[in-house]
Amino acid sequence: MAKMRRKGDLPTKTCVTCGLDFAWRKKWAKDWDEVKHCSERCRRNKSQPGGEGQP
Repeated sequence: MAKMRRKGDLPTKTCVTCGLDFAWRKKWAKDWDEVKHCSERCRRNKSQPGGEGQP
């Protein structure tokens, strides 16, 4: 069985759309180097730098 890790020990990145930090997820294990957005919503709104509240 795998050793448990605390969430604080996982690698983090900064979302290129909203600028928030997000942690590694198991579903991103194979392509962590290519992950740039924290969520599907940010990925869809990637043409709007600075977040969702910007006109």
